[in-house]
Amino acid sequence: MILHHLMARNLFLISLLILSLVFKSCTAHSWRNYSSLDDVGPRCEPSSHPFGLCKTRAAAFGYPCEDHMVTTEDGYILSLKRIPHGVSKSTKNRTRIPVLLFHGLMVDSVSWVLGTPKQSLGFILADGGFDVWFANTRGTNSSRNHTSLTPDDPEYWNWTWDQLAAYDLPAVLQFVYDHTGGQKVHYIGHSLGTLIIIAAFSEHRLLHLVRSAVLLCPIAYLYKTKSKLTRLATQILLAEAFHFLGYREFNPVGPVSHEILLLICGDPEVDCYDLFTAVMGPDCCLNASTVCAFLQHATQSTSIKNLIHMSQMIRYEGVRRYDYGNALENMKHYNQPRPPLYDLSSIPTHIPMFLTHGGQDFLGDVPDTRHLLKTLVRTHDSNNMEVLYLPDYAHADFVIGYNAPQLVYGPIVDFLQRH
Repeated sequence: MILHHLMARNLFLISLLILSLVFKSCTAHSWRNYSSLDDVGPRCEPSSHPFGLCKTRAAAFGYPCEDHMVTTEDGYILSLKRIPHGVSKSTKNRTRIPVLLFHGLMVDSVSWVLGTPKQSLGFILADGGFDVWFANTRGTNSSRNHTSLTPDDPEYWNWTWDQLAAYDLPAVLQFVYDHTGGQKVHYIGHSLGTLIIIAAFSEHRLLHLVRSAVLLCPIAYLYKTKSKLTRLATQILLAEAFHFLGYREFNPVGPVSHEILLLICGDPEVDCYDLFTAVMGPDCCLNASTVCAFLQHATQSTSIKNLIHMSQMIRYEGVRRYDYGNALENMKHYNQPRPPLYDLSSIPTHIPMFLTHGGQDFLGDVPDTRHLLKTLVRTHDSNNMEVLYLPDYAHADFVIGYNAPQLVYGPIVDFLQRH
């Protein structure tokens, strides 16, 4: 244990030394400018008009859209969007079961409606007779208000996905449940959106609000992630170093991101020209216009502390709460020297779950996902568990893939209609 802490401290000091050498001879490329597709061309044209889910995406295709505000128990004011029904008159008057879509890390709810109505899961669900709600986590562009803090206050960014599971998720689920007459809610999460519902279920929370759960690219165990870029940043304690230097917000297209890329792009194992693939895996089924829309409009801020927590999940096996770095601090927060585990084996077996993952996904990689599946399937009622594996799919294909409506969304709608 002592050797472990000495090695971690040395890596941290090395990363600080690297930070002092920012102006080194390496070229960093912004996510905003490059994508994983050969036919995108060298750059996506910059856009001065960011997409809004209601005012631009839903309005452009004739869908009704509402914007609600939800305040969490710890004071964050979240934007919750709603498409109550599809464009067809036949969908307006029937009783519609609510569905809550919860986005992944460093994106927001617009990622669910970047394509046409026949390509986007949000529109497909609305046209399929569901009452569709879209969550936006704290720190994203439409959810940056707080009852007493501003994003310029360091304390505003003092959270990880622990708090998303403890505060953001229950606040929006309860709002949807109350606003729809006490109907249980179908939940659909992508990436980070899967982790927070898994964490809540493992503690037997929110079960009275959720009708079923759909997990796209579930992430829980990250110990074997295939992204060399992510692994390198984790190994040199890069997020910890930036937190030590006073950075609290991480914007994937902001100056902190640029400096981080400068630090890691010199490694020959990391492909900084193709960051989309380097982080998420080689997607099979994206088109240029959707990728550009995603890079220009969907990327959002998270906290540096959240990235530290994600790094801890890669560095150590298991799914634990945030580690404060020493036994004394952990004792203050958890009354034990190590952060408590989320016991995923305790997730109730009666909740219908649909889990889908891809063979090319670097974040929700196959070994870690199979570990999660063994944990869930071992005790889960076979009638309430469905698994869909797509060998050619990577992380982004599940949200913006051109053939996702046929391969993924159709089976999801079938699953929701049965439950």
